[in-house]
Amino acid sequence: MSGHSGRDFELRKFVAPEFVIGVGARSLAGRYARNLGAENVLVVTQPDIIQAGWFRDVTGSLDKEGIRYSVFSDITPNPRDYEVMNGLERYISSGCDAIIAIGGGSPIDCAKGIGIVVSNGNNILDYEGVDNIPLPAPPLICVPTTAGTGADVSQFAIINNTSSRVKIAIISKKIVPDIALIDPVPLTTLPPALTAHTGMDAITHSVEAFVSNASSPVTDIHALESIKLMHTHLIMAFHNPQSLESRYQTMISSLLAGLAFSNASLGAVHAMAHSLGGYSDLPHGECNALLLEHVIDYNYCACPERYKKIGAVMGVEYTGDNPQEKKVKIIRAFTSMRENLGISETLGEIGVKKADIPELAKKAIHDPCMATNPRQPTIKDIEQIYENAL
Repeated sequence: MSGHSGRDFELRKFVAPEFVIGVGARSLAGRYARNLGAENVLVVTQPDIIQAGWFRDVTGSLDKEGIRYSVFSDITPNPRDYEVMNGLERYISSGCDAIIAIGGGSPIDCAKGIGIVVSNGNNILDYEGVDNIPLPAPPLICVPTTAGTGADVSQFAIINNTSSRVKIAIISKKIVPDIALIDPVPLTTLPPALTAHTGMDAITHSVEAFVSNASSPVTDIHALESIKLMHTHLIMAFHNPQSLESRYQTMISSLLAGLAFSNASLGAVHAMAHSLGGYSDLPHGECNALLLEHVIDYNYCACPERYKKIGAVMGVEYTGDNPQEKKVKIIRAFTSMRENLGISETLGEIGVKKADIPELAKKAIHDPCMATNPRQPTIKDIEQIYENAL
């Protein structure tokens, strides 16, 4: 038996929240909060989102149901450990009993973190790793505003440990949201760079989930379809931000990518991006975009057939090419996509120095995402990949 087929009969568990997708989903927040028994909600978001007109549709739906709410928006991209703890204070002092996260990965991850410490106490950093959360969090409703992180449907939360400058991964089905309200309208106010970075994050989720050594027939279907949709529609959404059709398709892609990686986990790109984002506070999607081609180059020999399928859904045609040429063609498809989205710099050009690499590699090798990478790298391998991306 070749490839993954020998593992296809293994037991696999699949977790997913309830989700509603389509124009107007954001306005259902009040109804779902009421269904979950909420009376006083902590709305976790970011300042720029509050400025957007559609934000009122979410809070208005709470007003309509007579549900009180407090807004907590002291959150930066790459949410910090102390921001989670500040959110906990706000939750307690406002007497909240449920959480609504409105935003991209940062507010959603921060909201998951707040929920963990509300129920379990201690510091958010105590819950790093897989299945380390004893008690379920309060009800969590997510309204994602990017087509990227998949945080609204995943069992992952990524939090920045500010003292050791590394992003930690918390993975548990206790933080799968109760409901995701997936609406393309909020995406129409996304700046182009954020559209590009979050879209590349989503496609990286799917690529890593597809080649992950914990992939399964169910996650494969989600991952491949997600890559195809993002490859087809992201550049259109980037150039025509108001197009609801393009935004909707990237939203579906992000959703499928979230379902894929939440259940198959990720790989070296994310492990290395978490290390980089914690150390240098760079945008997560951009880190992924700049590392992805170099990790494919390293991983390719471990599962060439899987990468060939990825290339095929991106329109790569193979005509009797030798293995090396196939690899080059697949990598080139990602390079071309990234450059069409205006992501053309190298890690060196966004401030990463050669002297940082040993420290970055040391942290990346311990990231939980590295365990499911199809090829197990040494510290030296990881240093080399970072160096190639400079």
